[in-house]
Amino acid sequence: MGAVERASPSGCEADVAAYLVDAMRPWSERAEIDEAGNAVGWFGTGPLRIVALGHLDTAPGWWPVTRAGHELRGRGSVDAKGSLCALACAAARLPAALRSRLSVQVIGAVEEECDTSKGARHALQAYPRPDLVIVGEPSGWDAYTLGYKGRLAVEIRAERAEGHSAAQEASAAAVAANAWHMLEAWAHDASEGAAGAFDAVQATLLGIASASDGLRQRAVAHVAFRLPPGLDAAAAAARVEATLRPLVARAGVALRMSGGEGAYRGPRDGPLPRALRVAIRAEGGTPRPLLKTGTSDMNVIAPTWDVPMLAYGPGDASLDHTPDERIDLREYARSIRVLERVFTALAT
Repeated sequence: MGAVERASPSGCEADVAAYLVDAMRPWSERAEIDEAGNAVGWFGTGPLRIVALGHLDTAPGWWPVTRAGHELRGRGSVDAKGSLCALACAAARLPAALRSRLSVQVIGAVEEECDTSKGARHALQAYPRPDLVIVGEPSGWDAYTLGYKGRLAVEIRAERAEGHSAAQEASAAAVAANAWHMLEAWAHDASEGAAGAFDAVQATLLGIASASDGLRQRAVAHVAFRLPPGLDAAAAAARVEATLRPLVARAGVALRMSGGEGAYRGPRDGPLPRALRVAIRAEGGTPRPLLKTGTSDMNVIAPTWDVPMLAYGPGDASLDHTPDERIDLREYARSIRVLERVFTALAT
């Protein structure tokens, strides 16, 4: 509850990072805040090296944290402080016999909810490649996530001289809206024949705004793409540029692209999926492998840390970023027991 009570929108994670380091320190070999602002704890000294990577930051928005019975309500309870704290708790419970066989590095990363992914990118540079990675993201206690779609953020800017509303020339706002419709049509065409949502190009208009100072009209639109396997961010950016080339040449449209990560889909079998399946069954559940249409720090680290990885954590991901974000503490406790079983299985 203490982690959720500390507000930590992207870029403002220092308070919760200090809290988690203090919480991990008595149970770990060492715990510290690294140069990026990540909260990092090391549990065990064995040769099998596991990174448990969650994130400290949350989407914007804040309301008082409340607990009623088994339910904890608050920003970050699901996305994704519940997952991060479950990983840290399971690592803290490692008995001495297992700590000599494996080491678990828990990383509470900063700025996952924005394009920078500062914490995960720092981890790639600062820490050696592990043998296995568990990413802390909500999947539900009885499920685990094998893959996430990639992403590309596009900013469209249109500007032109002010004119009368009765004129035939399109306004800057109309040009920006037209650009969005062209991109929406491209995403639809690119998804023809896709087997499902994970294999389709998804385009979302996040916002469009316009203004005028009486001399110049300006409009800006923000579009987010979720990219399937087989379409990396560079290829998607090239398609966006080709689609909007007529507007760039004729209507003075300017483009800026950011946040480009490719999709990741891990294998259905391997040491981590097997350990999760056995652990979930041992706790009375039926394991469910998932593919998510969102994006996580898994997309950032997978190209560099080319090791087995998946995502796991308690909570209903449909509540991410919503004003109804809440977690069942019984599910949270059960996820900790699942992770304890996973660490034991991997060590033995």
